[in-house]
Amino acid sequence: MMAISANLRRVGFLVGLFLFLAMAAKGWSQNTELQGTIKVSGAWALYPMMVKWGEEFRKLHPKVRIDVSAGGAGKGVVDALAGIADLGMVSREISPEEVKRGAFFIPVVKDAVFPTMNDRNPILKKGPLERGVKKQTFIDLWIHGKALTWGDVAGIPSKDKISVYTRSDSCGAAETWAQYLGKKNQEDLKGVGVYGDPGLAEAVRKDLLGIGYNNLGFAYDFKAGLPLEGLRIIPIDVNENGKIDPEEELKTKSQAIRAVTKGIYPSPPARELYLTTKDNFKGLTKVFVRWIVTDGQKYVEEMGYVKLISSHANEALKKVGN
Repeated sequence: MMAISANLRRVGFLVGLFLFLAMAAKGWSQNTELQGTIKVSGAWALYPMMVKWGEEFRKLHPKVRIDVSAGGAGKGVVDALAGIADLGMVSREISPEEVKRGAFFIPVVKDAVFPTMNDRNPILKKGPLERGVKKQTFIDLWIHGKALTWGDVAGIPSKDKISVYTRSDSCGAAETWAQYLGKKNQEDLKGVGVYGDPGLAEAVRKDLLGIGYNNLGFAYDFKAGLPLEGLRIIPIDVNENGKIDPEEELKTKSQAIRAVTKGIYPSPPARELYLTTKDNFKGLTKVFVRWIVTDGQKYVEEMGYVKLISSHANEALKKVGN
């Protein structure tokens, strides 16, 4: 009996040792608390969402610090590839050249770029833009640099010339807007260059005759659900039937999100936003990224973005690995 009991104890010890080694091999322990710093840099489009994700993740893991700074999609890729940032926020497609240099990326949310104007523009006193604006008008303004008036846009008498603004920093919003207008690069866009999403919004707010474009998070107030103070979102006549149909309305954030989700709003300028790093996500960064694609998606809609569809989320998780 004593021999049997001793053998049982030995078996129990070996089983316990095996389980401990298995958990250690996976880097997991119930007593381990995540800690460290994750540096994030890049696209203005993803900045508000990343700040929210950082805040919520830190509630779960107080010893983790997440530093988020915006500076444009181009900066996000450069910083990630150079190792200056653990994560680069990117609001455009990752180029083949960047992939060759080791850019590893996944989609984390969907967003869109919207044309904006000053909400005190004199043309609005003569009636809303009920017929919307056709794509060709935007092409004439930003690509051909035509000197159009707001009367040309609204189809009513007005000689007020349109002031066109664009982005001066390397960014996904400008590249995406250029792609919508049939070009590949933001350098193809004409207009007065302004730095950053907030800067472009401010330029249009200060200019009664200004026109610009902003990412969803900088076009709408995510709490009020309306365009940011001083801005009016320009409705696009997507089907070009000479009027704005109910599904094309962009008066509120919820209408904009619905149009993007249902594919009514064109893509581009709707597009997925990405997180990138050098080669692959590792350690604490990988844990954070996997949380973003899973539990972190529940914060997306309240911030005014569009969640990943399940198939894209699953593909992202598979790509990141365990």
